[in-house]
Amino acid sequence: MANGQWYPPEWPDRIRALADGSLTPVAPKRAATVMLLRDTDAGPAVHMLRRRTSMAFAGGAYAYPGGGVDPRDEHPVRWAGPTRAWWAQKLGVDEAEAQAIVCAAVRETYEEAGVLLAGPTDDSVVGDTTGEDWEADRAALVARDVSFAEFLDRRGLALRSDLLGAWTRWITPEFEPRRYDTWFFVAALPKGQRTWNASTEADRTVWIRPAEAAASYDKGELLMMPPTIATLRQLTPYDSAAEALAGAPDRDLTPVLAQARLEDGEIVLSWPGHDEFTKHIPTGGAPA
Repeated sequence: MANGQWYPPEWPDRIRALADGSLTPVAPKRAATVMLLRDTDAGPAVHMLRRRTSMAFAGGAYAYPGGGVDPRDEHPVRWAGPTRAWWAQKLGVDEAEAQAIVCAAVRETYEEAGVLLAGPTDDSVVGDTTGEDWEADRAALVARDVSFAEFLDRRGLALRSDLLGAWTRWITPEFEPRRYDTWFFVAALPKGQRTWNASTEADRTVWIRPAEAAASYDKGELLMMPPTIATLRQLTPYDSAAEALAGAPDRDLTPVLAQARLEDGEIVLSWPGHDEFTKHIPTGGAPA
């Protein structure tokens, strides 16, 4: 392949089924993912994980920490930063959904990378989150034995929503059997904290400059799904994590949803605003 763009082999058949009406789209689930940044002498680097090659979906592809919203992410939490009403307007959802999405972003970052965007006061952040007691709490969150609200309450912590910047929103194509409505956020690695591979779905984690990751994708060396490489390219102009966060308020959160159409005997798959991902699929073949 010319680059590291990942496509499931079953997509052409599913696209045809959607076009002829034999496939009914499933409703997408809410999800959140975080592009965690830290500054280096050569500019900001982003934390990425590689999905295990044994994974049925996007095995071997690089992504960011993230996952689905837990219904309990709507439970009351001590909240710092912009109000839930502010986030609801920003994300285009109601206040309960806005809290759930922001909570999911913070919770998943802690579950998968060991980084916690929360603090004992509204203007502080916890330091080192390693150690047996922290790991026991993280494991309980992963197992869903406790909710994120219960975890924060027991620790006496406030969720720092001001440490997140809403970046973009992508919705899984209608022909996918598992669909997510995913909000992407940016955040800076808090001082005193460090990442580690806490995800059972990842076999490797890296800190890499967005431009370097994009170049490796272009060479076919790193495998990624369209939302991942698209957001990496969007991060390349920034010289620091703070600069990227400062750019978040101006970001357009109109959902990006793939479109498939029949044209001249082939299926054309495209993502509005992202021409590099357009694929022409012969009626009897695979993406070209």
